Amino acid sequence: MVPSLVKLCAKEVVSDHSSSPCWLSWVPRELYGPLLEAAFTGCRPLAVGELVQRWPERTLKVGGRRKPGQSPPNRLCIQALLLAVVRGLSDQRCALQVLDLCGLQGDEGGMGDPMGGWSLTVALCTMVVQASAGAQRALKRERERERKRFLAMEREKDVVKRERGQRKTRVGEVGRGGEEVSTDGGELGRNEREGVGSPGIPGEEEQVMGIRRKMERERKREGTGTGGEGTRKESEEMDLDSDVVVHVRADLFVNARSWERVRVALGTVGPLKLQCRYLRVEELSVSSIRALLDLLPRHSLQGVDIRYSSLGVAGFAQLLPQLSTFPALNSLRLHYCNLDFRRDQPGQDGTLKDLSLGLAQLQQLRCLSLTALRLPGHLRMLLSSLPQPLEVLELPYLSLSPADLAYLSFSQHASTLQQLDLSENRLDEIALPSVRRLLSHASSSMQHLCLSGCGLTDGLLGALLPSLRCCKALKSLGLALNPLSMAGLLDLVRTAVKMPSLRQLLYPNPLEDYQPGLPDLPSSAQLLDWPLDEPMEVHATSSQLNRVLTESGRSDLFLTCDLLNYDKDWVD
Repeated sequence: MVPSLVKLCAKEVVSDHSSSPCWLSWVPRELYGPLLEAAFTGCRPLAVGELVQRWPERTLKVGGRRKPGQSPPNRLCIQALLLAVVRGLSDQRCALQVLDLCGLQGDEGGMGDPMGGWSLTVALCTMVVQASAGAQRALKRERERERKRFLAMEREKDVVKRERGQRKTRVGEVGRGGEEVSTDGGELGRNEREGVGSPGIPGEEEQVMGIRRKMERERKREGTGTGGEGTRKESEEMDLDSDVVVHVRADLFVNARSWERVRVALGTVGPLKLQCRYLRVEELSVSSIRALLDLLPRHSLQGVDIRYSSLGVAGFAQLLPQLSTFPALNSLRLHYCNLDFRRDQPGQDGTLKDLSLGLAQLQQLRCLSLTALRLPGHLRMLLSSLPQPLEVLELPYLSLSPADLAYLSFSQHASTLQQLDLSENRLDEIALPSVRRLLSHASSSMQHLCLSGCGLTDGLLGALLPSLRCCKALKSLGLALNPLSMAGLLDLVRTAVKMPSLRQLLYPNPLEDYQPGLPDLPSSAQLLDWPLDEPMEVHATSSQLNRVLTESGRSDLFLTCDLLNYDKDWVD
C-alpha cells in the first residue's frame, strides 16, 4: 500500500525533535492525528509527549485492532503518552476529556519492545494515583492562599473598625464642647447598626462569606457522615464525576502482584478516572475478584476473563449475581478455574441451580468461553438458561458427551454461532451426526471454527467435509493435531480451495511426517510431543499443499501448521 503524502510529511516532521518548537506553534488541529501516528510508528516518544500534552480534541484513541504485520506502539512511546496526559491537566491548550487505550497492549517481550497488558495496567494505575496526588497538592496550595486572603481581609476589617471607633470618639467630644456636630458620625453609626459596609470597602463581607462557603463545601466533601447511605453515595459519585477532567478507558490485566495497586487506583478520587472495558484476572480468589468488581464503573465493562483461579462451582455461582449488575457485559471467559461437575459433592444440585439462575441474569451475553471445566452432560443446564442466543462459544477441553453435542445442534444458539471452538473434545462416529447437524444450522453465520485435537481420522474428516463446504461464511478453520494421513490432508486442502470465503487453514502435520514409532491412532498429546521427521520431509508436504493452491488459483488462502502462532483474528 502506497503511503499518502500526509503520512510521508508527518513522518518527516516528527523525525527531527529540534524543530518541534517551530511546527508545534502553527500546526492545525486536523494534523495532530497523522503526526501522532507518525510519532508512534517512528518511535519518537518526545514528539508523542508534546502532541498529547496539547491535544486539541476532546477524545484521543490509541490502540484497537491492528493491521496484519503492524506492531503495537513502543513501550517508551506509551510511557511518554501517559506522562503527557498528566502534564496536560494543567495545560490550557489541552482539550482532552476521554483517553481510549482499549486494545493497546501487546505481548510482553515481543518485537519492538511493546508494553504488555500487565505492565500497561500498572502504568495506568500509577498515572491515576500520581495525578490525584498532584491535584491534592494543588488544592492544599489553593486552600493556603485562600486562608491567607481570609486572614488579610479580617485584619483589614479590624483596622476599619478601629478607625470608625476613633472617628466616633472625636465626634462625640466635639458635640459635648458645643461645636457643630458632623453628620458623618450619625451616618457611620446608622451604617454600622444596619450592617452596611463603608463606601470605601464595598462587598468585603460578601467576599469573606464566599470563601467560607467554599471551604465549608470542601470540608463536607472530605467528611464522612451517617444516615441516608444510598442517597449520599449517589450524590458523592456525582460530585466525584464532576471533578474528573479525563476519563481513561482501558483493558485491565490484574493478578496477585498488581491487585492492590489496581484497587487503590480504582478507588482514588482525582482528575483522572479509570474505566475498564475488558477485565482479565489471573490467580485471584473469589473475594478479591468480587472486591475488584465492586470498584469498576458499571456502564463500561463489556467482558470478564478469569484464568487459573480456583473458583469452584460455588465460587462461580457467587460471581454471577454481581456480574449481572453490569448492563453492557457481553463476554464471559473462564479458563482453568477448577470447575469439575463430574464429582459427586453434597449440595451440588442446589449449586447447579444457582448457577443456572445466575446465567439467566446475563441479559447481554453473546460470548461464552469455558476451558477445561469438565462439564460432561451439563451443557444443556448451562446454555438453556441464557436469555439470548450466543454468537461466540468456546468449549475446549470440556469432555463433552454425545448428549451435549446433540443438545447444542438443536439449541437456540446453533443458527447464530459465528465462532465455535470444540478443540480437544473427542468426536467419534456417535458424535459426528450432531456436529454435521450443527454445522448445517450454522452454515450462514459460522465464520471461525476450530476442531483441533478432536481425533478426526481420514474417514471421520471425509464424512465431515461436505458439511464444512456448506459453511458459506467460514473465514478460518483449525484442524491441528488430528491423525490425518497425507491423502486425507490433500482431500482437506482440495475442499478448502473450493470455499470462497475461507482465508486461513490450520492443518495438522500428516502422520508420514513423524518419526517412526507413533501409534496407529495417536492422541493429540502424542502428536504434539512426538518429534517430526527431517525438515526436508516437512518442506515436501508444504510444497505439495502449495501446489494445490497454485493450481486452484487461490492466492488469498493462507495455509499453516504453526499451532503456536496461529491467530484466527488475522483474517478480520
